[in-house]
Amino acid sequence: MITAVVLTKNEEKNIEACLGSLKWCEEIIVVDDYSQTPLRSEKLRDFVGQVKLKIYKRHLDGDFAAQRNYGLQKAKGEWVLFVDADERISTALRQEIIKLSNYQIANYNGFYFKRTDYFGGRWLKYGETNHIRLLRLIKKGTGEWRGKVHEIFKIKGYTHELKNPLLHFPHPTITEFLLQINYYSDLRAEELYSNKVRSSLFQILGYPLAKFIQ
Repeated sequence: MITAVVLTKNEEKNIEACLGSLKWCEEIIVVDDYSQTPLRSEKLRDFVGQVKLKIYKRHLDGDFAAQRNYGLQKAKGEWVLFVDADERISTALRQEIIKLSNYQIANYNGFYFKRTDYFGGRWLKYGETNHIRLLRLIKKGTGEWRGKVHEIFKIKGYTHELKNPLLHFPHPTITEFLLQINYYSDLRAEELYSNKVRSSLFQILGYPLAKFIQ
């Protein structure tokens, strides 16, 4: 049994397309950070199935790992698939997951996806985003999410990478792109400050230049 977990916050423009790519899962859990426009729960249940969809309200409080771990705790499936509201499981990836062999299921505790971004009216084929690999299909009980922002799953045991991509539709406009960067950078700065991590003039000046060259 596979449970899909989706985090939401004001994602009414994305949520149906996201859930539509997850209809094949036996259970879908939505953890909503009190969206300004409430999720139309009955419409969504009619869309994906009354029994399989469960919607929980929970404040994010700037901690994405805690939000994902909450969804993990609520999941009934042996395997848990984490998908953001602006992501879609491609048809090819869905088929690859469904056809996982008994050997793979028995010997791996997690599966990495490569993610392909759609931005500015085209698929990004080069640059940093083209090399992103995300651990998103996880056997329950093998680890937990850590890190308030840019969170990662700390897993025990072996993992494997699947071939087909997770589709990502972030930042419809440049304005939204910059707003999200500012939001994540604020959370990351707070996390580093709380962990007493200090920067330096060399990092402040050198890191942006290095990223530009990369």
